[in-house]
Amino acid sequence: MTLRGRLAGAALALMLAGPGVRAQDTDDPLGSPRWEEMRQTFFPGAEVVFDDRVRVSAPTTAEDALNVPVAVDLRRLQAVEEVVVFADFNPIVRALSYEPGGAHPGLAFRLKLQQSTPVRAAARTADGRWHVGGTWVNTTGGGCTLPSTGAGSPEWQQRLNQVSARLWPRVDGGTRLRLQVVHPMDTGLAAGIPVFHIETLDISNADGERLMRIRPAEPVAENPLFTIDIPPAAVGGGSLRISGRDNNGNPIMAEVAP
Repeated sequence: MTLRGRLAGAALALMLAGPGVRAQDTDDPLGSPRWEEMRQTFFPGAEVVFDDRVRVSAPTTAEDALNVPVAVDLRRLQAVEEVVVFADFNPIVRALSYEPGGAHPGLAFRLKLQQSTPVRAAARTADGRWHVGGTWVNTTGGGCTLPSTGAGSPEWQQRLNQVSARLWPRVDGGTRLRLQVVHPMDTGLAAGIPVFHIETLDISNADGERLMRIRPAEPVAENPLFTIDIPPAAVGGGSLRISGRDNNGNPIMAEVAP
């Protein structure tokens, strides 16, 4: 194929991919030497594109490596079925995954970082393509190998998996849910402290429609805090229901009144 033909083919691929999308390539916009390893770990055999519509917000410099706020914004991306959040240089790379269901596909939470790293979100759309965005976070580190404060406190045993939550109205008629679960979220990397983390967390409306399923992994911060936006049609008229379990089989159950 001539050079002109190759250029025309590349231009056509970009047009078909959609706005803000770069055709599949190996050039990581964040310049991480581990990107190709991340691609093979999370998306073997799948089509992957870097997409400006996948926005990850986090502090450029995180002062507290145990509580780094991260927000995934996918408002400009349609038909999102699954999202994976990961940090290239964490000893446990995958932070969490989630399935939006009836909720908006974005999510805000906090995580632990061991060192400076790209933090990325990858969203799988209905066509099977993975759309990737991310940002660099600089930190002094150590967040994954330090023991949680809950692990050394007898109080967490009495309050384990206790849920506190609140709802706020949104200007579009929808609802914002912020919920926190009491849990040490131990990574298993601190000496003498085994892995102990929440495995699943389901949020449903009063009609039983699942709004989001979250699968936190060990790097999610202690006493995890999640913020979820729910469109008007999915809110329903009753309470929201929260259910789940941790990796030791302890249940999580709560209702949040409107």
